[in-house]
Amino acid sequence: MTRVLVVDDDALVRSGLRLMLGEAEDITIVAEATDGDEVPAAVAEHRPDVVLMDLRMPRVDGVRATAELLAGTDPPAVLVLTTFDSDQDVLAALRAGATGYLVKDTPPADIEDAIRRVAAGGTSLSSSVTRRLIAAATGGDGRGGREDRSTAASTRLAALSEQERAVAAAVGRGWGNARISTELWLSLSTVKTYLSSALAKLDLDNRTQLALLAHDAGLSTEDDGGDLTPGGR
Repeated sequence: MTRVLVVDDDALVRSGLRLMLGEAEDITIVAEATDGDEVPAAVAEHRPDVVLMDLRMPRVDGVRATAELLAGTDPPAVLVLTTFDSDQDVLAALRAGATGYLVKDTPPADIEDAIRRVAAGGTSLSSSVTRRLIAAATGGDGRGGREDRSTAASTRLAALSEQERAVAAAVGRGWGNARISTELWLSLSTVKTYLSSALAKLDLDNRTQLALLAHDAGLSTEDDGGDLTPGGR
């Protein structure tokens, strides 16, 4: 059973989610919070697997609540569910560590699937958010110059080995582990090892953050093509 904490200041939204998710046999809402400042206590008391997080709330917004939550020990996954999908909102939430980002017009079945996916350690982005993410990550998000972000990202990625860097570039292209394994001529277990070590070295929580960093560094700006194999094929 996947345990979910719903964080939203709109009582109608919370009620609708409780009604909708009540139909899922493997998902249960263990608690609700009406603002971001209530999240730490609710998580400590109810130990959810997934926090379904709104972004804009009166006292503490979802981005700040996500960052503070994920700075703690053994935090749950955060899945953003919000009305807003602007470039700035998407990137801010993902940089804070959210592993998924959905808009509130997402079909109920897709929301359920997204909860299952992030609870299992995966990521989930709606199609509109994915398009915005790629465009913003490659073209700037208004949070400082692209050149500054590129320099900072390149400096961080310099800590990676050649193999880890190749995997990071592939993740930046949106490739799953199976495709990375095929394209880079590596076993699936080796891909997972390089991915885990890259995340650890860069102090990142998930592959979405790694993809953003790869884009900022210009390591991978295409969604297909090109030879990323260390040393060439």
